[in-house]
Amino acid sequence: MKAIVIGIMPQEKIRARMSAIARGEYRPKPGEPKIWFTSMESLAEVLSDENRALLKLIAEMKPESISALAKATGRKSGSLSRTLKTLSNYGIVNMRREKRHVRPVAKATEFRIIAA
Repeated sequence: MKAIVIGIMPQEKIRARMSAIARGEYRPKPGEPKIWFTSMESLAEVLSDENRALLKLIAEMKPESISALAKATGRKSGSLSRTLKTLSNYGIVNMRREKRHVRPVAKATEFRIIAA
């Protein structure tokens, strides 16, 4: 599994960068972050020790559903769903809809952090 590159930059700079990309003035280079946080604190909340352990468990266990993952972790499905949604919003977890359930898939368990 490949490491995800994460960048930390102030909100104004992130917006300016995204606008430059949208206007075609800037083209991101390979290896540049695709996931951005505005502070080390917000990154620490999303990639807490508990969430990184959860990502590792998802990668190893390959659960068939959120409820199967909830049983394995001992967490309630609602709390686990919120955590997975946050990780999904940042592009760290894929939530694959399969028949009658949603299967979480970890995109990475290792991260490279670049503070700009």
